[in-house]
Amino acid sequence: MTEGIERVARLLRAARRPVVFTGAGVSTESGIPDFRSPGGVWDRFDPREMTYQNFVGTEAGRRKYWEIGRHSYPVMRTAQPNPAHLAIAELHRLDRLECCITQNVDNLHQRAGLPEEKVIELHGNATRARCLACGAPYSRDEVQRWLEEEGVDVPACPRCGGIVKPYTILFGEPMPAGAVEEAERRARSADLFIVVGSSLVVYPAAYMPAHARHAGATLVIVNLTPTPYDAHADVVVPGKAGEVMDAVLQRLRSLP
Repeated sequence: MTEGIERVARLLRAARRPVVFTGAGVSTESGIPDFRSPGGVWDRFDPREMTYQNFVGTEAGRRKYWEIGRHSYPVMRTAQPNPAHLAIAELHRLDRLECCITQNVDNLHQRAGLPEEKVIELHGNATRARCLACGAPYSRDEVQRWLEEEGVDVPACPRCGGIVKPYTILFGEPMPAGAVEEAERRARSADLFIVVGSSLVVYPAAYMPAHARHAGATLVIVNLTPTPYDAHADVVVPGKAGEVMDAVLQRLRSLP
């Protein structure tokens, strides 16, 4: 691992447009369960019930969604940024980060100190919600109060009675076009693309490293387990996101 950390630190020092891409492996180190891992949400609930079509089309679908959300959101809300989030935010302060493209919805990059405009969220943000009819915005904390304190089981917009939905992407729902276009543009313009904590099996988000590699970027992968892109990467550092990124940051700071 030491050799890999050295290489990544030196690549970061030399890069002009470094981009970091983060996945669930970063969130799990803050105590947020990975939906797909053993013991995760999909072990307890059928993912076919969590489709966009089921949510917008049936009250029963929305009730099931909010049943899960009532229990899962407090875990996310109380989670704290971990060393991976803090290291990535520090790369920004050191002018060693063009942007962070993330599959995560927990807002922890922003809470770690990364400016909002530096974070491209491919799967949305679970801390915000909106009415699908009139567009009225709500914080997820406000919706949680409806669920916990007011006994609401299927939240509706207080202004127009429309469906309230978090800014997160459900199965069968298109990813936000603006975020995808911006992520693709940044990936193709990067000269260094660092994947941190992603298994790179969830598409179309997992196409981002391919866009970067095909455009000539150096590809680095930091992940606990192998990914389908390892054979195409220039550097693979197996390990925990926080440990590796903190070590990379410390080595970068010490380079002459």
